[in-house]
Amino acid sequence: MRTAVLLLHWMAAVQGAVVIDRIAVTVGKSVIKSSDIDRDVRLTEFLNREPLNLGVPARRKAAERLIDQQLIRTEIATGGYSRASDADAEAMFQRLERDRFGAAETRLDAELERYGLREAELRQEFLWQLTVLSFIQQRFQPGVNVTDQEVQAYYDQHLAELQRANPRDSSLAALEPKIRDLLTGEDVNKEFESWLDRARQDTSIEYHQGAFQ
Repeated sequence: MRTAVLLLHWMAAVQGAVVIDRIAVTVGKSVIKSSDIDRDVRLTEFLNREPLNLGVPARRKAAERLIDQQLIRTEIATGGYSRASDADAEAMFQRLERDRFGAAETRLDAELERYGLREAELRQEFLWQLTVLSFIQQRFQPGVNVTDQEVQAYYDQHLAELQRANPRDSSLAALEPKIRDLLTGEDVNKEFESWLDRARQDTSIEYHQGAFQ
């Protein structure tokens, strides 16, 4: 009997020490856990140089970001789109370390610790960001066609601004490539956002409110 009582006490202590990682959102057949939301908030606020805030509003915004990310992950997996390379992600990591922390690894580590993050999580975030950019370009840019008329219209509408920004040569011939790239980027973003809206509408999304408390 004594052994059984001790065992029960031990089991209760172990169970009391376990942190339950709740399901916060179900996206189709995939789930977003509380720990995913927590990590996204920390990464976002670290990258944006914002004070660490794990309150409910911040967690809900993170959940919305992660829903979009899950939809993109599914599309990448089913569509066979190529992913960014570890080398590109590492280069992005090195740039942040150099530009924000003066290439001082100790300063970067201290800031990551303050946000409750690890270098591996930051590298993974950079890898994902680059993968999303690559997906958007592969998926939506081929369908965008900026016409000469659209370039001309933009040039005419923004001529004064373009002349101030490019005093040496503000001719249409000189600025046409930049204008075309700008308009292409805007159209690609519109196509991406429209696709994301449709993907949300076509996917069963269930919020588990208890995970946000």
